[in-house]
Parts: sequence; C-alpha cells; structure tokens
Amino acid sequence: MIKKEVVESIIMAARNVYPDEFFSMLGGTSKLIEELVIVPATYGKNFSSFRSDLIPFDKKIIGTIHSHPSVYNHPSKADLDAFRKFGNIHIIISHPYDLNTIRAFDNKGNQEQLKVI
Repeated sequence: MIKKEVVESIIMAARNVYPDEFFSMLGGTSKLIEELVIVPATYGKNFSSFRSDLIPFDKKIIGTIHSHPSVYNHPSKADLDAFRKFGNIHIIISHPYDLNTIRAFDNKGNQEQLKVI
C-alpha cells in the first residue's frame, strides 16, 4: 500500500524532471509506503544515478522510485540489478506520469500490486 500523498509527490517530481529520469527513495514499513525520501541524485535522458554513501542511514527507507521518460514502465536489466542492491519495493512511473502509469516491483523484478490509500 502507498499513501495518496506519496503518489501525488511522485507524479509531480517525475513531471518536473521530464524529459530526464527522476530518482528517489521510498520510506515506510513493509506494509505501507509513507513518504518520498529525496536524496542527492543525477538525472539524465535515459538514466538516473545516486551515490549510496550520500543516502542517510534510515531504517524507514524501504526501496526506490524512478521514472521512465517513455511509456515503458517495466524494469530494464540495469533496473533489476539496482533492485537487488537496495530495498524490497521499487516503483517505476512512466510518461505521461499519472496513476495509470505507476508499477511496483519486488527486489527480484516481480510485479507487486500497489494499493493507494
């Protein structure tokens, strides 16, 4: 599950960074994504990156969010490699960045249901 306010923040951030790819972290518990945790990142045309040494140590960080500037919202090979390294839930939002273009995945790349509350 994810709070509606977090989804709205993700949509706004992805739209503001477009046509570059947006990246950030997700905070919450194993049951509920409660916040968007903005971290230092580099945004580019078909990539985003972050330095793990700049991520605050916070047990509430449970995964990642990034955007795809295309309509494709499935994880790439690079995405799958990154999923395995950090967190248990990962969200990809694709253009045009709305509720219909958000997908969640576990750290192995299996799609998860994402209920907005």
